[in-house]
Amino acid sequence: MLHDWVEEMGLDPTAYGTHSMRRTKASLIYKRTKNLRAVQILLGHSKLESTVRYLGIEVDDALEIAEQIEI
Repeated sequence: MLHDWVEEMGLDPTAYGTHSMRRTKASLIYKRTKNLRAVQILLGHSKLESTVRYLGIEVDDALEIAEQIEI
């Protein structure tokens, strides 16, 4: 299904998969909101450090941002 959708958009289906789409969505949410905790919840990660590694951001920056945001 994803393969067909990507192909219909004129993109190379071998360059896209469900994991890359999931990661892209999470990265976009983080970039727009800087809400690391929300991204953690959306991804279902039990540890904030897992989300930081998944997004490929600096740990110190991520923890500082997360501490500033209350959920």
